[in-house]
Amino acid sequence: MATMADVARSAGVSVATVSHVLNGTRPVLPHTRQAVLDAVDALGYTPNTLARSLVTSRTRSIGLAVSAISNPYFTEILQGVEAAALEAGYSLLIADPHDDPRHERKVVRLLHERRVDGLIVAPSAEPGELLGYLRRHAVPTVFLDRLVGPSGPEDVPPDDGPGGAAGLGAPGFDQVCAESAAPTARLVTHLAELGHRRIALVAGLPGLSTTDERISGYREGLAAAGLAYDDALLVSGHSESAGAERATAALLGLPEPPTALVTANNAMTIGALRALRRHGRSVPDDIALCCFDDFAWADLFSPRLTAIAQPSRELGARAVRVLLDRLAEPDRPARTVRLPCTFVHRTSCGCPEEPAPAGAAGHTPSPTPSEKGTAT
Repeated sequence: MATMADVARSAGVSVATVSHVLNGTRPVLPHTRQAVLDAVDALGYTPNTLARSLVTSRTRSIGLAVSAISNPYFTEILQGVEAAALEAGYSLLIADPHDDPRHERKVVRLLHERRVDGLIVAPSAEPGELLGYLRRHAVPTVFLDRLVGPSGPEDVPPDDGPGGAAGLGAPGFDQVCAESAAPTARLVTHLAELGHRRIALVAGLPGLSTTDERISGYREGLAAAGLAYDDALLVSGHSESAGAERATAALLGLPEPPTALVTANNAMTIGALRALRRHGRSVPDDIALCCFDDFAWADLFSPRLTAIAQPSRELGARAVRVLLDRLAEPDRPARTVRLPCTFVHRTSCGCPEEPAPAGAAGHTPSPTPSEKGTAT
C-alpha cells in the first residue's frame, strides 16, 4: 500500500506539502498541488481518514437530518446536498427524523456523536429540544427549508451569489429556504384572475414556518384580488396525503364549496386529487387546482398541474456552501438565505394548453414576484 512518503517522492515534494494538499491546511501553488494529486492517482494512495481527523480535528463529514423517506420533496434536496458535499471533499451521513421532535433530537445526537464537522437539519414543528442541544454543544448547523426564527433586515453584505439575501435568523444559526409567501399569493391571484371567488387552501403542518408563510401568502393573494378571507376555506392537511384527503373532503361538503383549490405541498396534492376523484369532481371543469411544489410526474397528470417549483437541488447545495462558510469562519454573523421559486403554468388551473417554449419540458415557467431581478 502506497504511503504519503511514496507520494512525496513521486511528486518531488516534502511529506508536509503532501499533507497540506490533502488536508487543505495551507495554500499550495497550483502546479505543486496538481503534481501531488497526480502522484496520489498514479500510486493509488488512500489517505488515512482517522489519522487525518486527529491532526485537523475535522472528519470532513456532514450530518444531514431531513425526512427524505417520508417526504419526496426532500429527496431532491438530498441530491443537491450530496453533490455539493462531494465536490467539496466531504462525506455525508444521513438520518431521517420523520418530522417527530423526539426522534429528531435522537438522530441529531447520533450524528453529532459520529463527530461530523457540522449539521444540515430540516427542523420539526417543535424544535425547542433540538435548539437547546445544538446550542449547548455549539454544533455548527444550517437549518434547511424551515426557519426556526424570524428573518430580519440585512446586517451583512449578501455574499451568497445571485438570489441570496443575508439577514438575521435564529440566533447563532444559519438558515437556507425558498420563498413561500409571494409564490402562494401568485397562485391565488392567478385563480382570481380566472374568475374564482371561493378559493381554498389546504395548508401544511401547524408550527412549520413554511405553513405559516404559505397561509400568509394565501391571505395576501386574497386581499390583492379584493376577495374576503373565509375561515371555512382554510383547512389543514398536516403536510401529508391522508390529511389532505380528509381536509379536501370537508371542503367539498361545505354549503358553498370552493371553486378553486391551492394545495401547500406535493404530498397534499396527491391527497386532494384522491378526494376529488372519490367525490366525482373533475379538474379543472368542476374545480380548479394549483399546487405548491412541482414534482417529476406533475406534467403527466391529466390535466397537467399548475404549480410553484422550488429550487430543491440548489437549496441543498446552498446549505452545504453556507455550512462550509460557517466552518471556515465560526464567528461570522448568522444569516438567512432565501431562494426564489418558479411559477409553472399548466392546465389544472383551467387555462388552455400553451405551446411549450423551445427546450422546455412541456411547461411554461414564469417568475414569481420574489424572483424579479434575481437568478438562482
